[in-house]
Amino acid sequence: MPSATRLRVVVILSVGTLTLVTIFFLFSPQAPFNLSALIRDKFKPRPSTETITSPIHISTSIKDNFPLLSHSPPPPIPSWNQAPSNTTTLPTPLLIGFTRNWPLLQQTLVSYLTAGWPASQIYIIDNTGTQTSNRLGLLTLQNPFYLDHARLTTVYNVTVIETPALLTFAQLQNYFLWLATERGWNYFFWGHMDALALSDETYTEKKKYKGLYARVLDALEEALTPAFSAKQKWALRFFAYDHLTLVNTAASLDVGGWDPFISYYLSDCDMYGRLAMAGYKTDAPVVGQVYDVASSLEDLLVLYRWADSTEHSSASPNSESSSATADSPLKAQPQRGDDSYFKLKEKVDEMDHSKNNNDAGRNTWQRMQKGGQGEPFYYESKAIQRGIEMANENGKNVYYAKWGGDQCDIRGKGLQKEDAWKSLMEPAPESQSEEVKHQAEAQVEG
Repeated sequence: MPSATRLRVVVILSVGTLTLVTIFFLFSPQAPFNLSALIRDKFKPRPSTETITSPIHISTSIKDNFPLLSHSPPPPIPSWNQAPSNTTTLPTPLLIGFTRNWPLLQQTLVSYLTAGWPASQIYIIDNTGTQTSNRLGLLTLQNPFYLDHARLTTVYNVTVIETPALLTFAQLQNYFLWLATERGWNYFFWGHMDALALSDETYTEKKKYKGLYARVLDALEEALTPAFSAKQKWALRFFAYDHLTLVNTAASLDVGGWDPFISYYLSDCDMYGRLAMAGYKTDAPVVGQVYDVASSLEDLLVLYRWADSTEHSSASPNSESSSATADSPLKAQPQRGDDSYFKLKEKVDEMDHSKNNNDAGRNTWQRMQKGGQGEPFYYESKAIQRGIEMANENGKNVYYAKWGGDQCDIRGKGLQKEDAWKSLMEPAPESQSEEVKHQAEAQVEG
């Protein structure tokens, strides 16, 4: 068959096939073809089917740790922890950054409220990177980034501020400094979201009880006196290392803020070391108890001291059990320093010890929630953790290169600010070629 004839046959067959396919789609009873739906279905995240082989069962769902709020407002805070009258004249802005694990954040917040910290002075920083998703209620409880924006603002009456993107720890600290500058705060407090604050109900001063917030006010008032400033150039006042910290805004700005390239761990060593090198002082007044925890009390009602049971226990933030039902009646509030206080303190002591002696690490709470598939800004839980771990390792490498080792106490080693990046700043030997010198200069500039 001649070539021209074969070509005509191929064309005729192709046109015929195309016509039949077109007729099939036009007259088929099936739903019309939807390219957008096909793409969404192909790339829609699938729930993980990976089997957990850990000998300890970990639930894949969590429940809210304050069931009373499903139908009632929270009770009054303990009368003995009511904020002192001088609160209105002395601002005490407390910034708490949040990225993952709503139950722990809620526990931290309730602990400060019940210790007397005024709701009007507490700022929750939504550092989830989900922009307005939490404010619009688009995320669900199983999503690691879930934050109950409505409860925070309408039930607890605290302020929520959204970061424009997911910030590292160092970036978040610099954001705190920016907020302080913008709002005219010469000082501010910041706290970890995995902390639990308790007043020492046995403490008295001149035979008068003072709760945690009242003692924080005393520490703040002391720091603002001319006599205190004349005695020492202060930068920070730690109340449980930096689980709760009072920050002198000007001091932190004076040393250039936090190093943004030391993302997470060792960023505190770098910042506090540079403050010491600049002659700034830190101290650690005692104001009460601020615990470092990775688990949540089963029912936060116990922090208001109205709980029916003194056998309250802690649970992993993904626990499905609860020590009290949502419709359990409130009973009479205990007295300050009674047995229920000591049982609560004993339980929180156990929670702190468990976190800091866990073979699996201190931050297991960051990996609890595993849902949120299909929601805005969805990011797989394990991928979040792995990404942060990689950023953390990179930050450690920056610290090693900057200070020539991994020791935290860089001031104690006798280092000065001029020693930072010293290995890069040293002039190249004369024997080196001009090309090598140029590369070294480019590395420093970059």
